[in-house]
Amino acid sequence: MDLELTVTERRIGDAAVLEVEGEIDVATAPQFGDRLRALEADGSGTVVVDLSKVSFLDSTALGVLVASFKRLRDGGGNLRIVAQEPRILRVFEITDLHRVLSIYPTSEAAAAG
Repeated sequence: MDLELTVTERRIGDAAVLEVEGEIDVATAPQFGDRLRALEADGSGTVVVDLSKVSFLDSTALGVLVASFKRLRDGGGNLRIVAQEPRILRVFEITDLHRVLSIYPTSEAAAAG
């Protein structure tokens, strides 16, 4: 397991963007989840999670994303995912999460909705 995970924040218009780099797995998912919850607590209605630089994600990472999606939706907000890497997209397809989560090719497209 790679314990290196870099998460940076920026804004595109009204959307908060989390750019994630590295692997999101059982070891790094708590850090990732903490950053998402902090954005939710700040009142960010639209949160974009950019997974363009993520090399691996496991079921723990998916659980963090689904929990954030539900919290944001219940609060009137939304979660949008950026993914282009076929391996990462395949994980969303295998789990049918591509039918639930909005997936975009770029952060700009996701922020625009």
